[in-house]
Amino acid sequence: MDNNRTLMELQKDVDTYISQFKEGYFPPMELLARLTEELGELSREVQHKYGTKKKKATEVEKELADEMGDFFFVLICMANAEGIDLQQSLQNVLYKYNTRDKDRWTKKED
Repeated sequence: MDNNRTLMELQKDVDTYISQFKEGYFPPMELLARLTEELGELSREVQHKYGTKKKKATEVEKELADEMGDFFFVLICMANAEGIDLQQSLQNVLYKYNTRDKDRWTKKED
């Protein structure tokens, strides 16, 4: 597996996967519900690893990376379904942070 794929390539990979099924992408509200579910699972793992609420002995411990991957997959599905280029979206956000918020935080000394 190529670990150096662009966001655009990853969106295409997800689209290729989803396009093989008659059902295609879920409607926006279903995708949002699934994204919320995946965020909840990620939150549970963060809480278990770093927070005060630990899992019960009967609960399976999962990897943060796996939970982030699940969340990211559904986010890509939602972007694809809405025709959103995530790479461009992220570039726009980074531009905003580097202009509007450039002096908001204390910079590290070189």
